[in-house]
Amino acid sequence: MSPFDDIPQAARDLPLPPSEQDQPAWLRRTRWLRRTLGLAMLALAAGGLVAWYQTSGFSAAEVNQPFKAMINRSAGATDGAIASPGSGDSAPEASRNVASQLAPSSTTLFHHHAFDEAPADELVPLSMNASIRMRPAAAAQYEAMTKAAARDGVRLVPLSGFRSQAEQEKIFFSLKAERGQDAQTRAEVSAPPGYSEHHTGYAIDLGDGNQPGTNVVPEFANTPTYEWLKTNAVHYNFELSFPLDNEQGVSFEPWHWRFVGDRSSLETFYRDQP
Repeated sequence: MSPFDDIPQAARDLPLPPSEQDQPAWLRRTRWLRRTLGLAMLALAAGGLVAWYQTSGFSAAEVNQPFKAMINRSAGATDGAIASPGSGDSAPEASRNVASQLAPSSTTLFHHHAFDEAPADELVPLSMNASIRMRPAAAAQYEAMTKAAARDGVRLVPLSGFRSQAEQEKIFFSLKAERGQDAQTRAEVSAPPGYSEHHTGYAIDLGDGNQPGTNVVPEFANTPTYEWLKTNAVHYNFELSFPLDNEQGVSFEPWHWRFVGDRSSLETFYRDQP
C-alpha cells in the first residue's frame, strides 16, 4: 500500500492542473514525493532556528520583550511594568484601586493616626437613629449601654458614628476655610481625612438628651451623661479617645468615645503604639 493511499479518492481523481499536463509521466508520479521532501526541509530549518535560540543565550522573556513593551504602551503601563495575562481591570479590582487612592499615605498626620475605612457592608444602623452606623459589635454594646444609662435616668444620644473619608474631607476643609484656620490648628479639633477614628466604624460622638446645648462642645464634660460615661462606659468596652492632656496633643473631646471590645478594634487603635 502506498503511503498516500489515505488521501480521499475524490482528491486523487481530480484532473491535473495545466502546468503539470505537459510534464513527463514519471515526473508527475513523483509530485507527492517532492512535496513531502519540501515540507521535511522546512521542518528541519525550523528546528535549526529553535536550536539557535536555545544556544544563543537569549531567554524567552528577552525574545518577547519588544512585544511586551508594545502591549504595555498600548495598555498605558508605566515605569517599565510588564502586563501579565489576566491583569485587566475587573469591577472588584477597580474598587480596590479607588480605596487605595483614598488610603492615608503616612501613619500619622498632625498627631492623628491613619485608619482604614470600614467596608459599607460591615456596618449596621443604630436603633435610635438609623442614619448612624457602626460595626456590629460596637453597635450591640452601644445599644446595651444606652439601656443601662436609661435605667439610671441618663439619656444617651448618638450624634455621629461612621463617617467616610469623603465626608471627613468636606468637614475638615470647609470648616478650616470658614473659620480661617491653618491646617495644624484645624487638626487640633478635627482629624484630617484618612486619620479620623470615625472611618473605622468603632467611634461615636455622644450627647446628653436633657442638655442638647452641650452637644459637641467642651461643656459636655459638665453634664450628668459625661459623669455616667466616665464610670460606666468601660463596662461596655468604650473608652474616651481624647481625654485632657492626651499624648496626641488633640483637644479634649468629652463627647468622642471609641469601642475597644474585640481583637479587631483593639488592634485598630493600639497597633504600633508604644
